[in-house]
Amino acid sequence: MRYRTLQWIQRVLAAVSVVLMVSIVLIIAQLAGYDLPMVNRLIPQGLVGAAFARQVVLISGHAGYDSGAVCTDATGAATLTEAEVNAAVAERVAQQLRRAGADVLVVDEFDPQLTGLQADVLLSLHADSCIDASGYKAASSPASALHAIEAQLLACIDQHYPAITGLAHHPNTITHDMLNYHAFRTIDPQTPAAIIELGFLGGDQELLRQQPEVAARGVVESILCFLTREQTTD
Repeated sequence: MRYRTLQWIQRVLAAVSVVLMVSIVLIIAQLAGYDLPMVNRLIPQGLVGAAFARQVVLISGHAGYDSGAVCTDATGAATLTEAEVNAAVAERVAQQLRRAGADVLVVDEFDPQLTGLQADVLLSLHADSCIDASGYKAASSPASALHAIEAQLLACIDQHYPAITGLAHHPNTITHDMLNYHAFRTIDPQTPAAIIELGFLGGDQELLRQQPEVAARGVVESILCFLTREQTTD
């Protein structure tokens, strides 16, 4: 009888050990940048950073739709498109946020998944025209029911993005299209959202084209700042 009891205890301990080992491997994988949403339920939120188990959606501006702004050389040949800049930054932002434990979804400009989308935050990544100007700007919908919450998101962007990228705030060029961005009307009204112009493809091309990881880090720190503020007010 004692032998059978000992065998049962050994089997239970072995099963628990396997579960713990698999859990550890999955968590390490997510922190390494792999998108494993199943891990979100393995560790209670609060034992790790504010991004853990948070749902972050990034719109890679113009992806799946058009090229966005296009820069050309003296012969008229295209040398750089907004869509490729946006995609390069979005990829790096997603990777870094996944390492922080977030569940990140990168979608196209008019992705069907945007309809009724619910998330902890949505940020659409764009870049401005090829003119010889420099600076970033961000905006949310003036008609949003989450005006106070989205003001925190914009404040985090204004705090971290220029500090990391060295770009000045360029609020005078916020357009009607930014304030009335289509995704603001498509997603669930309880999803905080904003759009950011990462810089000008003209004056900020060296940063946006040659150092997309710097722009990405500015976006990541802005989002982490917002999620931290949201966590403390929950």
